[in-house]
Amino acid sequence: MFNNSSKILFMTIMIIGTMITVTSNSWLGAWMGLEINLLSFIPLLSDNNNLTSTEASLKYFLTQALASTVLLFSSIILMLKNNMNFEINESFTSMIIMSALLLKSGAAPFHFWFPNMMEGLTWMNSLMLMTWQKIAPLMLISYLDIKNLLLISVILSVIIGAIGGLNQTSLRKLKAFSSINHLGWMLMSLMISESIWLIYFLFYSFLSFILTFMFNIFKLFHLNQLFSWFVNSKILKFTMFMNFLSLGGLPPFLGFLPKWLVIQQLTLCNQYFTLTVMMMSTLITLFFYLRICYSAFMLNYYENNWTINTQFNNMNTNLYLIFTFFSIFGLFLISLFFFML
Repeated sequence: MFNNSSKILFMTIMIIGTMITVTSNSWLGAWMGLEINLLSFIPLLSDNNNLTSTEASLKYFLTQALASTVLLFSSIILMLKNNMNFEINESFTSMIIMSALLLKSGAAPFHFWFPNMMEGLTWMNSLMLMTWQKIAPLMLISYLDIKNLLLISVILSVIIGAIGGLNQTSLRKLKAFSSINHLGWMLMSLMISESIWLIYFLFYSFLSFILTFMFNIFKLFHLNQLFSWFVNSKILKFTMFMNFLSLGGLPPFLGFLPKWLVIQQLTLCNQYFTLTVMMMSTLITLFFYLRICYSAFMLNYYENNWTINTQFNNMNTNLYLIFTFFSIFGLFLISLFFFML
């Protein structure tokens, strides 16, 4: 009971920390919110029974503390410049702030801590790290107007997210590199407009939730577990790989919609080079998702003679199937809705 009550407490403080950051009107207030968020997230990560999660929480603390220090330092410089006529180039301090925020969110070229740390977390913690923990830094990045640095980060994120995932057998690392790739798209959508970023973020969170929910129920952590698992239930197996493709952004599925919006806006802005790089990298991510799905979709796929009897919780499975329905047919439903208007 104590464990659950403390988790609820820390999660509430974590949410409050993010809200303080998003609603603050000064860099100092934003820094304070980020610190509250960080200090409440670390107890959620660390687990007495698991050494890897303790190591991951320490890695997280060190990287976030470094980013927070740089952010605080640069915000103090900005305050000195405004209040004491301090001679310093404002774009320089803005670039320092931007790099600190990119480090906090785990975007390339400051992404090195992210996959290693994900490897030591439980599925629910990694879901929080991939979705909720991105909100505050991305909102702060939207306040800064440094297009060049952001563009470099976008291109690096989409390329590294695509190439890094090619060689992975661990599902958590695969999700981490996929998250870095999606983060590149999110940063690009931030440059276009905040509403498109919000749409992209919500869709990405929904699709990530479906997959991590399933991985968490069946305690799947590596690719070879996927192939030997759903022998009894073909529907579960197919829907899981459909969700993979949806997360990758394959056109008939829901995951394509936010990418479609970003592509449309980029073509309107004539940013063809960036768009080409982003789309080619997404093709690489789709390639490794398809490579995973290929064996499952094959009719002559070899299965084990022994079957692993998994205890299906009916309510969880039904919930998962409802979410999957929206993931697979969501784009059709939204298109129908717009045609009917």
